[in-house]
Amino acid sequence: MADDQPAQPDADNPMTFEFPRVTVDAGTNAPTAAGRPLTVAQFTDNYGPAHSGLLYAVQFLESQVLAAGHRVLLVAPEAKGPNPLAGNPHRREIRMPSVPIPGAGIRLSLGKDLEFRLAQLVADPPDIVHVHGLGGVGLLGMWVAQRANRPLVVTWHTDLEAYAEHYWHLGPFLNAAYRLFAARAESKPWEKLRKLRLKRPRRGGAQLELLQAASDMLATADLVTTPSDKTGKRVLELSPGAKVRVVPNGADPLPARAPLPPGRGPRLLYVGRVSPEKGLELLLDAFELVRDFEPNAELMIVGDFHETTQSLRRRMLRASRGGGVRLVGRVPHEELAAYYAGSDVFVFPSLTDTQALVLHEAALCGLPLVVVDPELNLVVDPGVNALVARQNMVSLSQAIMSMLRQLKDPAFATRAADRSRELAGRWTIERQASEMLGIYTDLMAGRPVAVSAHLKPDLGRPRLGGRLH
Repeated sequence: MADDQPAQPDADNPMTFEFPRVTVDAGTNAPTAAGRPLTVAQFTDNYGPAHSGLLYAVQFLESQVLAAGHRVLLVAPEAKGPNPLAGNPHRREIRMPSVPIPGAGIRLSLGKDLEFRLAQLVADPPDIVHVHGLGGVGLLGMWVAQRANRPLVVTWHTDLEAYAEHYWHLGPFLNAAYRLFAARAESKPWEKLRKLRLKRPRRGGAQLELLQAASDMLATADLVTTPSDKTGKRVLELSPGAKVRVVPNGADPLPARAPLPPGRGPRLLYVGRVSPEKGLELLLDAFELVRDFEPNAELMIVGDFHETTQSLRRRMLRASRGGGVRLVGRVPHEELAAYYAGSDVFVFPSLTDTQALVLHEAALCGLPLVVVDPELNLVVDPGVNALVARQNMVSLSQAIMSMLRQLKDPAFATRAADRSRELAGRWTIERQASEMLGIYTDLMAGRPVAVSAHLKPDLGRPRLGGRLH
């Protein structure tokens, strides 16, 4: 190559990826004829190996950003997971060295290569930095936005307080990783690391420090988006000064599949990650009571139970041997419609979800719903297509039995199916993407972005030991 010719970027090497500058049309959010596409960097600490609602939410957003003519840079921990967008020529990845978190289905980046990646991204920054939650990679995104003076969008997918309670035993490990990661981002990291003294705090101490880090990130963002009012309120409780906009994640109908053959009795369905915070032990307890009245009832659990905690896995295996409980395991996302279409009621016992895309998928298939969390209400119309139980086995079993009795009325069954499809049809991937692209465009143009003024956080109730600010 001649000396006066610039080196060309290698299409397969993210280290040589160039971030183009852009102008956009304010009316359409698309690149103008004279401009070049936006480069939107998505920073996420959860991109596999386990399937999750967060993984699919990030991938859906990536696909729509690409479809609008923009470019995507994904920054995530190294992990083997579903990645249908990997071959897109307008998308690049940076994968950070990582270690698995036992029982959580994710991998955590510990900061190796941090200085190199931080310098690389600050030297040639993306146009928009979009961070999906707290973690090593999320913190890297925050620091890139700060040092490169780029707009920072944070999407808060997780009820961090609830997860901190369920995974308290991982708190010291996660907190130590966070402190190491933060120290490595300092201008003189080794001097900071020499003074760092890591110790195992009492239960709650590590969670509080992590929540403080989350509060700092939320306050720093130009805009925080949340998938539901529930999560928006939690953000404002954690960081009252945050600028919050509710943008529900979208879900489109799954590819049609022939329904599973019917069972001997009514079939209840759960789809999702198999982990303690999802309320599966409560569901198993309630199902035992349901079987007293519906001996032929079947509970089908779709999700990878092999990777969960030992105690929950044992409980599920005992339940499957006792009869009525069918452990399906992991199912490819595109094949899930067969399970939704072949079931009578979708039961979701989680109190820790922030939106639960599986509820939307079930509703798009016309399923009636039984839920425990009254704040998961985007596709729930109590008494029409859904029943809301309290968080105990008797209430949940009675809600399930009541729904099964009402479904014997064909008119009710038709109304419930129609209402489920109507509500879920409002929250499409296209609608979510259009709103997010509008946010990106407004931030790039320096225009104020509207926030969700209707959110009313409960600031009078101390959370996890008191205020963090």
